[in-house]
Amino acid sequence: MPVIYEKRTYSVIVGQMPEVMRLYTTQGWPAMEAGGFGEKCVGYFTSDTGELHQLVHLWRFESDDDRRDFWKRLMQDDDFMAFARQLRPLLKTQDNQLLLAAPWGTHP
Repeated sequence: MPVIYEKRTYSVIVGQMPEVMRLYTTQGWPAMEAGGFGEKCVGYFTSDTGELHQLVHLWRFESDDDRRDFWKRLMQDDDFMAFARQLRPLLKTQDNQLLLAAPWGTHP
């Protein structure tokens, strides 16, 4: 099975991006690192053109089983879930997209 990339795009309520950034900086990412979840993250990004007020993150998994196990374990992490309960009211939508690497070019 090829490596799977998961792109998650969160549309943030207009005006709430500073609070989203604060929560991720002070609680979300520290909880992920403490639980050993950060190693599968390729990166986090914010939109600067096109549809604004978006937080995009890209993840790399060895298989679909790896991906499902990762999210299951993360959702059982008490520190991360305390962060998630604060984050959710600041989001309008969440879009998840699974991507497979093309057979040419470079890949993260």
